[in-house]
Amino acid sequence: MDTARVLSIYHDSVVDGEGLRTVIFFAGCPHHCKGCHNPKSWNIRNGKEMHVQQIIDEALNPLTDITLSGGDPFYQAEAVAKVAKRLKEHGKNIWAYTGWTIEQLMENNDAHQLELLQYVDVLVDGPFILSQRDLTLTFRGSRNQRIIDMNDYRIH
Repeated sequence: MDTARVLSIYHDSVVDGEGLRTVIFFAGCPHHCKGCHNPKSWNIRNGKEMHVQQIIDEALNPLTDITLSGGDPFYQAEAVAKVAKRLKEHGKNIWAYTGWTIEQLMENNDAHQLELLQYVDVLVDGPFILSQRDLTLTFRGSRNQRIIDMNDYRIH
């Protein structure tokens, strides 16, 4: 798959990961978390179809690193892995947000999701749980969500 559905690409974020970041919001999410801050992202048809190279061209900024968000970027893992691989080749640090846990992604054994994980430096995992919402947390919305340094998580 050489295209993905994208809701928007936001430049110069300081709340979606460490440092100055460009955030790619991908359409489509199966989790439908109660209290989601972006419920319009659930429907993949709400996004605009973009070629992988278009996404890279729009997201690539020498001053920012990258965050993959949504929706859930792992919902479109085949195309998003291609985007992440190319951005990684440009030396970008990549954060990704997902409603799945790292354990679920590993158990899914989906080749495209596993490939995408290979390009992610930091994974914020787990669904947003409204009853665990905590505004004091950095880079996540509820206490169950974890910030995982994938460079430490992977077996070297």
